[in-house]
Amino acid sequence: MKKVIYSFITLLLIVSAGCKKDFFDINKNPNAPTEDVLTPDLILPNVLHQTARKMATSYDFAAHWTGYWARSGSFGPSNPLESYDINTNYETNEWVNESTANYNPAVSWYNIMMDADVMQRKAEASGQTFYVGIAKVIKSIGFMYLVDSYNNVPYTEAFQGTKFITPKYDNGQDIYRDLLVQLDDAAKIFASVDMNANAGITTADIMFNGNALKWRKLANTQRLKLLIHQSEVFGATPPTAEIAKITADGSGFLGAGETASVNPGYAKNEFQQNPFWDTYKKTFSGSTSDDFNRANNYVLNKLKANDDIRYQYYFSAASTPVGGLTYRGYNFGFVDPDPNQPKAANSSDVAGPGLVKGPEQALWLFTSVESMFLQAEAVQRGWLPGNARTAYENAVRESFSWLGVTNATATANTYLAGAGAYQSNVQFIVMQKYLSLVGINNFEAWVDYRRLGVPSDLPLSQSPSRVGGVPVRLLYPQDEYNNNAANVGAQGEISAQTSKVFWDK
Repeated sequence: MKKVIYSFITLLLIVSAGCKKDFFDINKNPNAPTEDVLTPDLILPNVLHQTARKMATSYDFAAHWTGYWARSGSFGPSNPLESYDINTNYETNEWVNESTANYNPAVSWYNIMMDADVMQRKAEASGQTFYVGIAKVIKSIGFMYLVDSYNNVPYTEAFQGTKFITPKYDNGQDIYRDLLVQLDDAAKIFASVDMNANAGITTADIMFNGNALKWRKLANTQRLKLLIHQSEVFGATPPTAEIAKITADGSGFLGAGETASVNPGYAKNEFQQNPFWDTYKKTFSGSTSDDFNRANNYVLNKLKANDDIRYQYYFSAASTPVGGLTYRGYNFGFVDPDPNQPKAANSSDVAGPGLVKGPEQALWLFTSVESMFLQAEAVQRGWLPGNARTAYENAVRESFSWLGVTNATATANTYLAGAGAYQSNVQFIVMQKYLSLVGINNFEAWVDYRRLGVPSDLPLSQSPSRVGGVPVRLLYPQDEYNNNAANVGAQGEISAQTSKVFWDK
């Protein structure tokens, strides 16, 4: 790994100039920032924006692999997405930035966390502990995603400039252990923070406006998520000590109506739109952004079969329906030789009205829905006190409410009395979680599929060139083999089909 460069660290005018045309691109030379002029309040807004953007728009591949999305009929076969034959050039923007030739390049986790690390160091030096706690939470999210994608990655020697030009790789499970320590520290920071010592926090914090209680809840929810991901590592032995730390904090988790979402001033202007809307719905000029991603027949048909109206909120009605199908999907990897097959306009896009309503909308980073399903699984496992059925049913109701379903509570209750009726097992709750996060957290669906094999009936790609089953990890990027050869080589021969991350049992 070469020394990580800055992404868009000097996002000064999110705070100082509102919705100026280029507020996501003010650093004209991102490889030569002037770190000495930066203060934590000038770094934080972009760290939060890029984290939410990354989580919401970088995981198309996971949506396809897990039965959420499929390729529309306007495109031919897509390899390696549909063949599962991935290589060292696939999804490298998880690790390194896309080329800046891209009009709005994808920023890697390492770059986002580099910015967070700079913020943390500056905040530590100036006694602004709120920013330190936030940095720890954001880095816990980024490193979780990297471990969940690659297993062993650079951690202890990351972000140390010329000291470690070629950083070593740390064990994925060890990284998870330390992330829990960092989150414990963050929760304690938030519990005792002096707001007056943290200049500009209420403005710079474009997610919670400096609300320490909400940050404590997010830290606890992230701690629970790290534990849930390791469920099969723990087996029959619950992580009692870690749960006790969360309980001792006393602030609980993100609950109903408490989605962690960001909004630096999204607007219908170039480079300023809500990233999910901009990526999957409409460009700033009003043209269609995405003709490729469409509803996958697997989840679409499952929702319809369950009389679950949420499919009309995850997906949009076809702009030009054919054959009487207002909501139409595709089978993943299927190649239809008929030149008259339905095209993009005849099928359902993936930016339904429950996910985005306009370019100005806030962007979720961690939803209340996911948090409540994590809690329901923990209660079902006996890790947390409470009634598992009640926790599960409240999570389902929150899903319907979050999506804006008409008469959400009554509609959810009807579902809970039918196909969604509670079953006392973890697999059922995780399957319902799967049905509640369509397009919202595609990556978490891939985690749960590897962790528990849920959904149990997930169809594999129909591509005639398919290699094996759903990949269990990504391959280290070619950039690492070129620039950090000894350390990446020490990881041995890596297979996307068989080299599992540590929690995949």
